[in-house]
Amino acid sequence: MDDAQLDQGLLFEVIENQLADRYPKETTETLMRLQLTGHSREEAIELMACALAPEMEAVIERKEAFNLQRYCQHLALLPDTPWLE
Repeated sequence: MDDAQLDQGLLFEVIENQLADRYPKETTETLMRLQLTGHSREEAIELMACALAPEMEAVIERKEAFNLQRYCQHLALLPDTPWLE
């Protein structure tokens, strides 16, 4: 992303809404998994925002549909973030 980079607060808000709605279920599962492997809640949310960012960028900047399957795949890979390399 360039200077139009997504606001971290917006990403955190979306994650928190997903957790509150329990949708997608992978969001809650990922938070629990990351916390069970030693990450604080804050660290886990930050990692999850890294998985959400590419999807939000696709929607906002490229006008693509949100790809739930790819987002869930990214969540499953956390704490690794190969899509950022």
